[in-house]
Amino acid sequence: MRAVRMTAWQSEPEILDVPVPEPGPGQVLIKVAGAGVCHSDLHIMDLPEGLLPYELPFTLGHEATGWIERTGPGVRDWTAGEAVAVYGAWGCGRCHRCAQGIENYCEKASQVSPSGGGLGLDGGMAEYMLVPSARFLVPLGDLDPRAAAPLTDAGLTSYHAIKRSLHRLVPGSTALVIGVGGLGHMAVELLKALSPATVIAIDVAADKLDLAKRLGADHVLPGEQGVAFQVRDLTGGRGADLVLDFVGEQQTLALAAAGAATLGEVAVVGMGGGELPVGVGRLPFACSVSMLYWGSRPELMELVTLARQRRITPRVETFPLEQAAEVYRRLREGRLTGRAVLLPHG
Repeated sequence: MRAVRMTAWQSEPEILDVPVPEPGPGQVLIKVAGAGVCHSDLHIMDLPEGLLPYELPFTLGHEATGWIERTGPGVRDWTAGEAVAVYGAWGCGRCHRCAQGIENYCEKASQVSPSGGGLGLDGGMAEYMLVPSARFLVPLGDLDPRAAAPLTDAGLTSYHAIKRSLHRLVPGSTALVIGVGGLGHMAVELLKALSPATVIAIDVAADKLDLAKRLGADHVLPGEQGVAFQVRDLTGGRGADLVLDFVGEQQTLALAAAGAATLGEVAVVGMGGGELPVGVGRLPFACSVSMLYWGSRPELMELVTLARQRRITPRVETFPLEQAAEVYRRLREGRLTGRAVLLPHG
């Protein structure tokens, strides 16, 4: 089968032929419908050798959906042809957090690295994907798995960041979304679906701001000098009760701090490598800062329900598997709108 493989650090992936895996006890083989292309892949590719405990080569793609092809011995209650989403944060399965489905914050994460398909282990950018346990599957019901792939990361990460702060988003509150890419565009849609907050979206690209507006953002602002003052003006000087930074670079983190409200929260989601100083005068009083990672299995189930209710719909651009390298180049250059999804089977 064809697979998009990371074969060397600081280089583009290659499309290679690899054997179709055979599911063992408790495992499930998925015929991949869609695999999302994530900016965090670029961060991994750009790292020098030795910083991550990943053995090369491996197949990329930590955001995957598909249909059950075959199940291994001991797997029950799953049938061939059933459409499923693959939960991507593979924890130890034994600690207290994993027992609650919060495998994104596994207590033994340092001992479980590589931590998932596409993250050191073979992922979904292939015609077939081996899922090591049926517990990582979530049924999609009537959703088209080709379009649902972004739910497993772009949607889930955004949902996790918003859900934990819904208590802040009361009538009259404001949520600020920095970066309207694969995750940010879903955050805008989720904020409008789940809260009464006024939503402000910031990006440097006009097409992404247009998308944010179509998804319901109340205000869209270009990411230029002085934009923090515009946020203050739009909020009557208060600032935003929840700031979601989906970029995480030095400039965007500074904007997040400048745009946050007293008693608010800055949620850092993007992996841009910036730093946010915390101290007196650095942030408004009683403003919390959180560094978030992915979401839980129960949250993925909730998100799938929202999608099945047509309350949210990921905006996707689809490409054949053979165009993976070009799609990554477009992602690096900011020439994608919404989420790019590779379709191994068309």
